[in-house]
Amino acid sequence: MAKRAERPGDPAKLIGLLWRPTEAVSRSGLTPKVITRAAIALADQEGLDALTIRRVAGDLGVSTMALYPYIAGRSELVELMLDAVATEVYAHTTPPAQAGQWRARIEHIAQANWDHHMAHPWTVDIAAGRPVPGPGISGKYETELSALDGLGLSDIEMDRTLTAILGLVSNAARETISLRRIRQESSLTDTQWWESVGPSLGKAMAGASYPVARRVAASLGEATGLATDPEGAFRFGLGMLMDGLGTLIATRGQHTL
Repeated sequence: MAKRAERPGDPAKLIGLLWRPTEAVSRSGLTPKVITRAAIALADQEGLDALTIRRVAGDLGVSTMALYPYIAGRSELVELMLDAVATEVYAHTTPPAQAGQWRARIEHIAQANWDHHMAHPWTVDIAAGRPVPGPGISGKYETELSALDGLGLSDIEMDRTLTAILGLVSNAARETISLRRIRQESSLTDTQWWESVGPSLGKAMAGASYPVARRVAASLGEATGLATDPEGAFRFGLGMLMDGLGTLIATRGQHTL
């Protein structure tokens, strides 16, 4: 299980790191951006467990102390990483506000964030807290809200709609990434795993009756080959969310959006 990064305890210091980073370049070529990119590369490859100031310094070929004039510590570095990768979500794709009608916009937001988590799996391992928004996260928020603007939703409804969409994505991505890690470590498919535990589980459950659960689990396994399908649940849930949102929009006369 990957460790969950703690959110930093000094917001004022983090605001300076995010919004007023030093542009000075040392002899070793260090800048906050260089350090952050090295940390992202490390986390992408090995996860948050591998992320330490010492390891990042080693990858950059400098001493650990050489990094501290540019960053305050590991927790602040994680925040810099999150803000940096947030700029990538829509960097190479159409802004969601230009993706078509409102359903296409929402699907675009969801898919872009799904792809983002798959590209940077460590992003789902960050604990919730009171994050200080940097320019990357602020720009992402503006971009996504712009896709919901003009649909007839109030400002609070826009924020809650976006939060619901991103929550569906991040929760399903977290489960999917966790399952992928487990499958890689075990070298067994879900079907093979069930075949290995099935006989013992059947004996342990002898006399117990769960007819609906048994039927549904069997149907899921036959249809997907999976013991659990968080990505499928996410896409099904997104469809239900859009159906409900469509009803709300229609009642407010926004039929052409």
